[in-house]
Amino acid sequence: MTGGMTPDGDSLASMFQRLIANYGPITLQHYMGEANARYYAGKDPLGSAGDFITAPEISQMFGELIGLWLADIWIRAGRDPDVHYVELGPGRGTLAKDALRAMKRYGLEPRVHFVETSTTLKDIQLAGVPQARFHHDLSSLPNDGPLLVVGNEFLDALPVRQLVRMADGWRERCVDFQDGRFLPVAGTKPMDAAIPAELKDSPEGTLIETCPGAAAAVYELAGRLAQQGGAALLIDYGYDQPRTGSTLQALRAHTKVDPFTMPGEADLTCHVDFVTLANVALSHGCKHLGTVPQGRFLRDLGIEARAAALAKVAPQHEAALHASKDRLIEEGQMGALFKVMGLASPEWPDGASF
Repeated sequence: MTGGMTPDGDSLASMFQRLIANYGPITLQHYMGEANARYYAGKDPLGSAGDFITAPEISQMFGELIGLWLADIWIRAGRDPDVHYVELGPGRGTLAKDALRAMKRYGLEPRVHFVETSTTLKDIQLAGVPQARFHHDLSSLPNDGPLLVVGNEFLDALPVRQLVRMADGWRERCVDFQDGRFLPVAGTKPMDAAIPAELKDSPEGTLIETCPGAAAAVYELAGRLAQQGGAALLIDYGYDQPRTGSTLQALRAHTKVDPFTMPGEADLTCHVDFVTLANVALSHGCKHLGTVPQGRFLRDLGIEARAAALAKVAPQHEAALHASKDRLIEEGQMGALFKVMGLASPEWPDGASF
């Protein structure tokens, strides 16, 4: 079954068309949520043969350094033996494998939990990390010990709401089907009550994004860290200063495509609002360690020394090692656009690089 097809062969596009014909435009949040649910249910989207590639697939150094960061903060927090490693949206399990291998060198052997909904990806993850236990969401995670949580490119795929300032007030952005294609339109229901006071009088055409799913996930996670102990790293492309405007994009075969064509057959994402998420975490009793660019974070953790050491062991791979390192840390590549947000229990120490 392809990403955009239902088990009975019906495409998501035709389902959306019928829904819109019967009930009018659907919200962008509905469109993005259904499209990504269908997309991730039906395929492995990662790697050169897929639609995009993530940092753990670029280099083992990424997962190793994440593992070392977790081991360091766990050691300084007192080495609690009843600790759990939790990964949100673990892809192929590559990051977990590399991180767990690095942790083990320092005596950290946590129980492993994956929050994953894709059946296709679960099979791949289980082959690489056979001890993993699976969870549909955060609610079923264990509550008997500290959590060491990693979410790499997890939050960006959660559906957003977009609110746009029209001449007669704020409206929610919706998706309509006109002249044989899907396109964004302004809804008819007034949304002024949902707008922060400082943005209510913004100029016509101003657009703001909110991500209820990301806020809910961070709120749940923050509460658990505050109660159980532990720390989290949330890594994604996003912004750490307030901003407006649409960041919706679609990737298919490593190429940007129109988000409103082929729903369910491309990866839809938006930039993560780390400003709001830090405030959400703080509101639930969690410590915000900071939000820093990925390049700075990995440099502080020693990625350049690690690349040099690996190149010495395998000189035939030196060029590839340095190219992958540069892709992760250079400003013109992933180093500046991607951010790392650190969270921790109030009783836990601060983490490296923050």
